[in-house]
Amino acid sequence: MADYTIGMDLGGTNLRAAAIDKNGRMLDKISGCTNFVEGREAVLSDIVAAIAKLRETHGSAGLAGIGIGVPGFIRMKEGLITGSNNLPYLEGVPIRDEISHRLGTAVFLENDANAAALGEKWKGAGQNVDDLVLLTLGTGIGGGIISGGRVLRGFVGMAGELGHMTVVPNGNPCGCGNQGCLEKHASATAVTAMARLMQLGEELSSKDVAELAAQHGEAGEKARTIWRIVGESLGIALATLINTFNFPLYLLSGGMLPAWELFAPHMMRVAKERSFTFRATAHETTIAQATLGNEAGLYGAACLPWVE
Repeated sequence: MADYTIGMDLGGTNLRAAAIDKNGRMLDKISGCTNFVEGREAVLSDIVAAIAKLRETHGSAGLAGIGIGVPGFIRMKEGLITGSNNLPYLEGVPIRDEISHRLGTAVFLENDANAAALGEKWKGAGQNVDDLVLLTLGTGIGGGIISGGRVLRGFVGMAGELGHMTVVPNGNPCGCGNQGCLEKHASATAVTAMARLMQLGEELSSKDVAELAAQHGEAGEKARTIWRIVGESLGIALATLINTFNFPLYLLSGGMLPAWELFAPHMMRVAKERSFTFRATAHETTIAQATLGNEAGLYGAACLPWVE
């Protein structure tokens, strides 16, 4: 009888995999590197080796399947990764079927932010709801939408690209070809870019800008302005999402959360100003921090064989 799954979080430089039982208890976890300089076959071999090691430890008979979270678009029907700058060697490769063939086990692919959203639904801040939206705030901004307990993917698998919602109609240009995208105004990259423009420093991280915001004087005032812009941009995005979905829960995760107290008041203010739905359901609609951190993607990937 199947009693555990293996979830993998595949990034541009690292891979992590975990064996997780059907109750959401993490049995084992391993980490490694994705050796993209060595080519496609080396990467596929690393993926298969990590999964095989966990399967060998915990037994083939109890394995219900394998879930893999990856950055980029996934064409779900074909099991292909496309549009992923972090995984160039796997672009257009039928990775789902290739790994399934090599391991003789069912494999489920998912976008990494979607996997993180599913993880928060299963074992994180979203356990008590069936519908939620997750925004992942990092170098860029990703998104995942859970509806009825399942990932909302769209007709080819590209739904949930929330970082590319327009929040400033004539705003900063984005690599996607649009301008004014959320991630160009509220990601860690956007914070460092604003810090350079405001002459706070050339090499400041978002953490540095958060620390500057506690200071008195001109530098502190500029830093607080940056976090106000971040919060207001997120507020516009959240107002749109709340008006669109009327879900009970909207979560934020990622490396920007330590600055929550700096941007969240502006975010909440603007979300309420711009969303009638939010104002009408203020006691029933929650905007909050996610709780699983970088484990969310592992839990979500491991959940895929159960929900699919």
